[in-house]
Amino acid sequence: MPSRENQGGPKRNPDTPDPNKKPAPLEITHAENFYWLKQMQARTPMAIVLEDGETLRGIVEWYDRDCIKLTRRGSPNLMIFKRVIKYVYKDSEENR
Repeated sequence: MPSRENQGGPKRNPDTPDPNKKPAPLEITHAENFYWLKQMQARTPMAIVLEDGETLRGIVEWYDRDCIKLTRRGSPNLMIFKRVIKYVYKDSEENR
């Protein structure tokens, strides 16, 4: 009687990728770059909520891998580390 290990087709080398399996998504999709560039070009007013609940409002002037520069009217401009941002949304007078 054949062992159960040999049933189910030929053995596959565990070091080679399975051709029937979907590849993992790329870590870099450039979606973040596209989003920030679009908001900067349109000078969209943004609200940035920090992890401690504080909300900062202004226009994103530039960004890099670790931080964004928020230009504010009537207040000092800020450089904000992305690691302290909880979420970001487009600001409008209705949201205030």
